[in-house]
Amino acid sequence: MDSVSQIVDHAEQHCASRGTRLTNKRKHVLRSLLRSGKALSAYELIDECKIRFENTLPATSMYRILDFLSKERLVHRLSMANKYVACSHITCDHECEASQFLICIHCQKVKEVRISQSTVTDLQATIGHAGFHLATTQFEINCICDGCALTTT
Repeated sequence: MDSVSQIVDHAEQHCASRGTRLTNKRKHVLRSLLRSGKALSAYELIDECKIRFENTLPATSMYRILDFLSKERLVHRLSMANKYVACSHITCDHECEASQFLICIHCQKVKEVRISQSTVTDLQATIGHAGFHLATTQFEINCICDGCALTTT
């Protein structure tokens, strides 16, 4: 597995190749998400940056940073929880399939997994037959991680 520094370096190269810049503040936020192992809200990230990097960011700045990181496909916004998680495929050099996020309802740990395009197509057909249209191919599923399942049984 790549270290946080290697992942951030790769993200910086990714941004440069797209004509954008991964500033120090953006790096701090990305590092915080990479180290957390769980989804964090903008306010949790503000606290994390203040503690870890001695850098106080106003909420508006944090949201701008998170918007940038999302557009660059370095982080994902989890709609159900209104939190953010680092993309687990930052160092991939290929186009990834649809994301599915497994979110532990106890500890908030998040695992990003990939589902096949055929699964998305089947789901779109099922939803279409019900008279709806799929708004996004990003899925968020509430689960219980193995660690919490062991402590709750």
